[in-house]
Amino acid sequence: MQVPGPFEYERATSVDHAVGLLDRLGEGAFIVAGGHSLLPMMKLRIANPEYLIDINDLAGELGHIVVEPTLARLGAMTRHREVLEDTALAQVCPIFADAERVIADPVVRNRGTVGGSLCQADPAEDLSTVCEVLGAVVVARGPSGQREIGIDEFMVGPYETALAHNEMLIEVRIPLRHNTSSAYAKVERRVGDWAVAAAGSAVTLDRDQITAARVGLTAVNADSEALGAVTEALVGSPPTEETFAEAGRLAAAACEPVTDQRGTAEYKRH
Repeated sequence: MQVPGPFEYERATSVDHAVGLLDRLGEGAFIVAGGHSLLPMMKLRIANPEYLIDINDLAGELGHIVVEPTLARLGAMTRHREVLEDTALAQVCPIFADAERVIADPVVRNRGTVGGSLCQADPAEDLSTVCEVLGAVVVARGPSGQREIGIDEFMVGPYETALAHNEMLIEVRIPLRHNTSSAYAKVERRVGDWAVAAAGSAVTLDRDQITAARVGLTAVNADSEALGAVTEALVGSPPTEETFAEAGRLAAAACEPVTDQRGTAEYKRH
C-alpha cells in the first residue's frame, strides 16, 4: 500500500502567515492547495515533507482572475475550473481555455490550482507551456517582500523552480498585446491523460504579416534555444499554411522525445 511518510500539519490564515511558517519551519515545509500533484508524490515517497502548510483558506487573497487593458492577473489559488470558465480571460488569451479543457478531469479541475501546477514544474504539465508561450511573469512573496520572476527563469528544470524554500508563488501576470491570439493542441491516449505531445503558440499580426510569435512544446524534451528557429521562421512571414507547416517541421527538429508507454519517440515528434 502506498502511504505518505509522517508529517505535521499547519493551516495558514493569510499569505504573510504562510510565508512566516515557511521561513520558520525550513526546507522540510511544503505548501499544499489542491494536492493533486504533491500527494501522489508523497504516496510514492518521492516527496517527503516534514510539514504541510495548507493554504486553502487564502482564496480571498489568491483566488482571483483580473483582466486589465495590458495585463491579465491570475492568483495562485485560482482553480483550473475557474480559469476554464472565465470568459474575459478566454477573449484575450484563448490558449487558457484550450489547455484547461484537456487538463485531467472535472475532479482535478475543481481542486487543482494555477500555482500548484506551475510549482510542480512537471515537463508534461500543460499550464507551464501555456505560461511560457504567453511570456508570463510569476510573483513570489518571501520574508523580505515580493519579487517578479520571468517564467523562463522560474522553470529551472524538471520539478525544480526558482522559488527559495521560504517563498511562495502568489500571482501569475500575463502581458497582453493588441492583435494577438493564442492556441493549444494536445495529443493524449485518453481523455484526462498526460500529454503524448502538445504544442502551444501565441502570434501577433499586423495586416498580413506575423510580427511576433512564441511557441512552446509539452512532454517532448524541447530545446528552448532550438525553438528560437521556429519564432524566426514565423516572424516576418504571412500567416499561411506553408508558413505554419515550416514552423511545425522546425518544432519537430527542436525536441528530443523519448519512447515510453505513451508512444514512440518518432510518433511524438510527428
